[in-house]
This record gives sequence, structure tokens and C-alpha cells, in this order.
Amino acid sequence: MSIITCGEVLKPVSKLSLFWHLLEEIKKVHCKILLVQLQVQGINLAEGAGPPTEVLCLMNMIPPEELEDEEEYGDILEDVKEECGKYGVVRSLEIPRPIKGVDVPGCGKIFVEFNSIIDCQQAQQAWTGRKFSNRVVVTSYYDPDKYHRREF
Repeated sequence: MSIITCGEVLKPVSKLSLFWHLLEEIKKVHCKILLVQLQVQGINLAEGAGPPTEVLCLMNMIPPEELEDEEEYGDILEDVKEECGKYGVVRSLEIPRPIKGVDVPGCGKIFVEFNSIIDCQQAQQAWTGRKFSNRVVVTSYYDPDKYHRREF
């Protein structure tokens, strides 16, 4: 059996050898796709979610332009609160919105304050890597003091 790739004929190989070669190539491409999907500005994914707190930051879920419409913003707030409520008591929820001509810190991120660290950890495990509107959700624990000072 011969392999033809990009117009050139390679030496004969066994089917098993071809299978392993293709599998390696697929893994390379798949890893590159995941890296591209999971690049979130200002976050080093190699560090993980950080030390657990009561506040969870959900990223890569919503582009800021989707937060401009009042009705859509309300729907997003309601959906996130309902979904996070499955993992514990949600004390508060903040989604910084875009303001024309202003660089709004945390814009497009979702901050959820839970009643306990355990509730927050359960939500973090459930949300991490989950798909939301064809985007892979990235999570991070967030400093509660910064959250209460609205330092996003």
C-alpha cells in the first residue's frame, strides 16, 4: 500500500503504521485547536483556577457586544444565575458591560459570588471546559475583596 500526500507518493507502509501516523497528526491539530480556543486575554491557563474562594469568574462565554442590548443582558444574567444556582446559593452576580469610549475592566467576564467556597468549587468544576455559544468556558477563582470593591 502506498500513501499519496500533497501530490507526492511515499514509500509503502502497513495499514497499522499509517493508522498511528494519522492518529499523531490528528492529535497535533486537535491540540492546536484547543490552544486557540482557550486563549483568554489576561489569563495564564497553565496556572489553573487559583486558590478556591467564594467568587468564580467565568470567561470566554460572551463577547462584550452581546451585553449592549438590555433584553439580551437580562437573559444572560437570568440564565447564568439559574445555572449557577444548581451548584449552591448564589449571593450576587456581576457582569461588567461595555460603555462606548470607556475601557471597562472585566467587560465580558461574569463574576458569581456563592454562599460558600464548596458551592463555588462545585460550580467551577461544572463550568470549566463547558461549551457556551460555541465557546469553551474558562474559569478562575476571584479575590472576594476585589469583587466587593468592584475591581474587575
